Amino acid sequence: MKAVRFHAYGDPSVLRLDDVEQPVPGPGQVRVRVTATSFNGIDANIRGGGMQGPIPVALPHTPGIDVAGTVDALGDGVTGLEPGGRVVGFLPMVDDGASADFVLAPADLLAAAPTSISLTDAAALPTVGLTAWQALFDHGGLTSGQRVLVNGAGGAVGGYAVQLAKRAGAHVIATASPRSSARVRSAGADDVVDHTTTDLAAAVTEPVDLVLNLAPVVPAQLDALVGLVRPGGVVVSTTVWMPAPSDKARGVRGVDLFVRSDAAQLAHLVALVDRGELRVHVEERVPLADLTSVHARAAAGELSGKVVVVVAGD
Repeated sequence: MKAVRFHAYGDPSVLRLDDVEQPVPGPGQVRVRVTATSFNGIDANIRGGGMQGPIPVALPHTPGIDVAGTVDALGDGVTGLEPGGRVVGFLPMVDDGASADFVLAPADLLAAAPTSISLTDAAALPTVGLTAWQALFDHGGLTSGQRVLVNGAGGAVGGYAVQLAKRAGAHVIATASPRSSARVRSAGADDVVDHTTTDLAAAVTEPVDLVLNLAPVVPAQLDALVGLVRPGGVVVSTTVWMPAPSDKARGVRGVDLFVRSDAAQLAHLVALVDRGELRVHVEERVPLADLTSVHARAAAGELSGKVVVVVAGD
């Protein structure tokens, strides 16, 4: 089978398309025939060698933590899944990923794929959808009537966060650039702040209950966000290389978000998609052979929105 792998850490040029043996599922595992995966920023961080401490992968390594595909073979002890079943999942980051014809996945991390969208596009859901859900509800405790600021709403996680927060009955303030502001507003944002021209502290005149920071801001900008939160509120940040700010005197918590795979939460997100209550947005679909180019464009800051990497197609 074909798999994109890197044999050494480095820039995008270390990625290459290899011929490898088809994996055999062990106990509790499923072999998935991959329809598509997607690009996530963590893929580039792992490839570049910057995550060797928290995410120690074995080389050569196949990236691709999202998977959408069909069940191909079952390991011992797997129940509830059948060959041919359409599934999605957020794969363990330390294991080989889905930038390949086949991938092994723990059975308990897979959920049935959405039926209302293509299996290819379903690859855009798992990691970023779970990140948005866990940030808002597991860590942010968001409830109806609260005010939430999504800083960096123009990205893939931000699009889901805006939709989910609005669906939960929150008042949503979102920052976005001009190229993504229309998409963010269509996702349900009540107020959209152009972060390229507007001072955020001046634009947010009423305190918020929750700040979700998704933007690669400088430390001073991250620290300033805590001042926008009411006493007892929370700042949740995905920029884990900079600790989320807090204010103990006012009871404002800072949470560094490390997304975890959760099949039950993913199944809930799938149900929202199939009920038309959550929209999956795909900016680009590229073939597996072009994955190196995707990594290179990401490094150059040229990606906008979610990129799905097509392996076999529907």
